Amino acid sequence: MNPGPPRFARRPKVGGDTDPEVFCADEQVEVAIDVERWQRLAVAVLRSEGVRGGTELSIFFVDEANMTELNREHMGEAGSTDVLSFPIDGGEVVEVIAGPSGGTKGPDRSPVDRGDLPLLLGDVVICPAVASRQAPLHAGSLDDELALLVTHGVLHVLGWDHGSEEERERMWSRERELLGAHHWMGPTPVAFRQSDWRDES
Repeated sequence: MNPGPPRFARRPKVGGDTDPEVFCADEQVEVAIDVERWQRLAVAVLRSEGVRGGTELSIFFVDEANMTELNREHMGEAGSTDVLSFPIDGGEVVEVIAGPSGGTKGPDRSPVDRGDLPLLLGDVVICPAVASRQAPLHAGSLDDELALLVTHGVLHVLGWDHGSEEERERMWSRERELLGAHHWMGPTPVAFRQSDWRDES
């Protein structure tokens, strides 16, 4: 049975031809992270998937203690993991209005035009400490491992999954294409052993 395209592929993207916005934050100290580099990769993956401006995605690099807590709270799993994705339903725009008014509209303000608000795609959380440990037996290098986790997490936010063997092969194939286009800028290196990946996030 064909699982069909990811959910974001089923409707037009917003924002013409401008880039989606990706916010990245490094909230750990165990592994040096080039935040701008991974931000650029995430934008490239989103664009390759047809996502345009007027959309926002966040990527957080966290320590193992925080990832362990997130994994327990949201996945019901003990221990840490490498990447978690938290999609926000693309059919609904989440509006956040900050300020002392608590979001109330004053008499001199126009109503909020929801068409001007960004579509919040979701969050990707990555644990570099776990990535560093598993890289030698997984993607081959820490650089390739982080690139894989960014790409994998973004695809999950966009509705890709690997619950069945067919979905897994389809997702892994797309990851290799995206990494070849935006990370390696060429063919898949021999050291990158995608078939060894048994991630369940």
